[in-house]
Amino acid sequence: MSLPPLVEPAAELTVDEVRRYSRHLIIPDVGMAGQKRLKNAKVLCVGAGGLGSPTLLYLAAAGVGTLGVVDFDVVDESNLQRQVIHGQSDIGRLKAESAAASVREINPLIDVIVHNVALTTDNIMEIFSGYDLIVDGTDNFATRYMVNDAAVLLGKPYVWGSIYRFDGQVSVFWSEHGPCYRCLYPEPPPPGMVPSCAEGGVLGVLCASIGSIQVNEAIKLLTGIGDPLVGRLMIYDALEMTYRSVKVRKDPECVLCGKNPTVTQLLDDYEAFCGAVSQEAQEAASGSTITATDLKAMQDAGENIYVIDVREPNEYEIVSIPGAVLIPKGEFTNGSALERLPQDKRIVLHCKSGARSAEVLAIVKNAGFSDAVHVGGGVLSWIKAVDPSLPSY
Repeated sequence: MSLPPLVEPAAELTVDEVRRYSRHLIIPDVGMAGQKRLKNAKVLCVGAGGLGSPTLLYLAAAGVGTLGVVDFDVVDESNLQRQVIHGQSDIGRLKAESAAASVREINPLIDVIVHNVALTTDNIMEIFSGYDLIVDGTDNFATRYMVNDAAVLLGKPYVWGSIYRFDGQVSVFWSEHGPCYRCLYPEPPPPGMVPSCAEGGVLGVLCASIGSIQVNEAIKLLTGIGDPLVGRLMIYDALEMTYRSVKVRKDPECVLCGKNPTVTQLLDDYEAFCGAVSQEAQEAASGSTITATDLKAMQDAGENIYVIDVREPNEYEIVSIPGAVLIPKGEFTNGSALERLPQDKRIVLHCKSGARSAEVLAIVKNAGFSDAVHVGGGVLSWIKAVDPSLPSY
């Protein structure tokens, strides 16, 4: 369905702006009026990573007058495979600052506002209130739910995108005209059910495919042209090169935007709501978590331990802890790995950062291996504390 323009047009375009945006101006559906609306728009991009990179670059190129970027992370070498707004010289630099510099290089005629902070329940409402439209490029469920809740409570639309390996999704959530994110996903998935991009990987160019669609939706909303993805979920498969659209209806029983909402303010703790790890894993890890240096000391002392890497085979090929045996998490989940565990050795589990191994620890302890432990921080902590010469990912 077509919607009215989100913002009013600016008073005028300068000569420089007319020259810069001439290819927009000669499109009848955009024209001078549409470009003036873009100039008058204030858009916030949540995240300056994989999705944030193309989003920020193309919003800047399109002439969005005020462009905000919120990110608290720093640029890492592993980001450069997909986060094209950053370069080699930006490694170690705050992502928001690096992104802002690239945006200003793309278009010096716009204003860039940098928010070098992590979004929290304490600051999100204030930050969001200064913008007409939010573009969500986050990669974790806790922030996604918080972004959605803040947008609904403030009555603001936002463009949502998600990427994983070769698959992407995009939708526009605007409770005034259609569903919100909670209508599509009322509850977060069980802990560990959906791997993050850091765990499962993502094809770099997928970020450009999904990010550019997010910008396309933003432009449509700001200028009032076309048929935005309100009430529709666009699903993209890069391997099959297919797009399909699924209708998403507003849930009248939605706890946030339904007829009788029960969520009328931000939650106290979105991390707890989404559960990074299950309650069982938290209980299993309590008192049964060792450090990477502890593991190294155990190995050096010749202790009778059996070190198990619960990551996937392709991760194991990248880097591994010496002596660790690969048994992926899925083999513990389906129970096939339990009969292969030695009864006469202490089980030591590890993954990339500690979340998956904590989940496996709960399974192993329930199977009777009461003295089993896992390595907090996983192989990444081993690289940092024990052998920095190994490659990180």
